[in-house]
Amino acid sequence: MSDETRKVKLLAILSQVWRLLSMALRRMINKLMNRVLLGTVQSEKMASDVVNSSRRKLVVGLGNPGMNGSRHSVGMTVISALAERLGVADQWRSDRQVSGEVIISVFQDTQLVLLRPKLLMNVNGVSVAKAAGKFSVQPEHIVLVHDELDKPLGKVGIKHGGSARGHNGVRSCVDCLQTDVMPRLRIGIGRPSGKTTVDRHVLGRFSKEEQLILSSVLEQSVDLLLAQITEEQLQTFPAGGRRAAGRKKERTPPPHDLAEEKTQS
Repeated sequence: MSDETRKVKLLAILSQVWRLLSMALRRMINKLMNRVLLGTVQSEKMASDVVNSSRRKLVVGLGNPGMNGSRHSVGMTVISALAERLGVADQWRSDRQVSGEVIISVFQDTQLVLLRPKLLMNVNGVSVAKAAGKFSVQPEHIVLVHDELDKPLGKVGIKHGGSARGHNGVRSCVDCLQTDVMPRLRIGIGRPSGKTTVDRHVLGRFSKEEQLILSSVLEQSVDLLLAQITEEQLQTFPAGGRRAAGRKKERTPPPHDLAEEKTQS
């Protein structure tokens, strides 16, 4: 083996080690920021607690404030579409106690707290934990809506808890709530093509062609959210998510598909 080959291999190893160390350091910094920003969150009842807490759901659109049109903030776009469906799109108000924008509404017999965090994605969990404390919502009744690289644009799916799978916003929520039981609505944005980096891809805006698909995604994402909120059976959606651009009524998949969807992590 030549000296040049050894140098190339050594540089590759050092680069990999540096990448892993950088990732670990970023995670440590994010956890520290979560702890500092969160402080001590005291659970407090709402002024007018007319609904049993089990009938109250917190629905969160993860994203970066001021970047509502980006792929990484598509969760916020879905929450805005949900507010429009409920007829309360003009009722967003800034809430300093939860570091976010909030709407309180009702769907059937369930009280909904819609939340758009006003913190960066990596510390979205601070806002979620504060809202959970203020409105007395247990983690299992918190629905997180976020982008998903591993799903192509046009596909959405429910994930029933489990690991963050590399999503910093979800990881922040898991860290701040100290549990990973929160159901998530994952909105496919696909992976970048060519030499486009992941960061540039997720922080970029949808193209005109993608926006045509996004309109169908928003409609069916709201359908999925309302089904989750009312605890209807979600097993009618095939494993890996439902293609948003498809027909609304689909045949129920065979039992083995249902099992795959339930155990998806």
